[in-house]
Amino acid sequence: MGKGKDTVRPKALILDVDGVMTTGHFFYTEEGKAMKVFGPDDNDALSLLKPHLEILFITGDKKGFSISRKRIVDDMKYPLELVSTIRRVDWIAERYSMDEVIYMGDGIFDHYVFKEVGYSIATSNADENAKKHAHYVTKRSGGNRAVAEACLHILEKFFDPYNPENLPSDQIKLSGEWMV
Repeated sequence: MGKGKDTVRPKALILDVDGVMTTGHFFYTEEGKAMKVFGPDDNDALSLLKPHLEILFITGDKKGFSISRKRIVDDMKYPLELVSTIRRVDWIAERYSMDEVIYMGDGIFDHYVFKEVGYSIATSNADENAKKHAHYVTKRSGGNRAVAEACLHILEKFFDPYNPENLPSDQIKLSGEWMV
């Protein structure tokens, strides 16, 4: 898949949550984990990929799962699974053909996934091993529009490039977060 439009078409985009959709920071109170910082524009850019790919999220953050669920499932309406950071290759392989998966991550164990999937994307602030094994490294960091950048890259590489001169078609259901 890594060579372009003439190879295997991706069918699924799997994104890690922490450090990709978020800055990777956890805010604690005396009661425990309280907040995560999610970045802007990522949800809108994911809307552009919906007609082309199944999109789902995974996290290994058991203690912060309810925070991630609030943003990813309740607000954005995407599936979210709790998956061990060291069991992701097996988890993905049980559900998908590995060569049809695009995986976006940033963590110290994500390079294992990057070596197995059809196409891999790391954030600019990802672990060095992840960046070394990624097909594409974003210019932006996690929680700072890295997912939006990756979405535009995926459209250009595998589908039809986003044209900023034209409003998205009515057939694409945008996130609606900023609509009046």
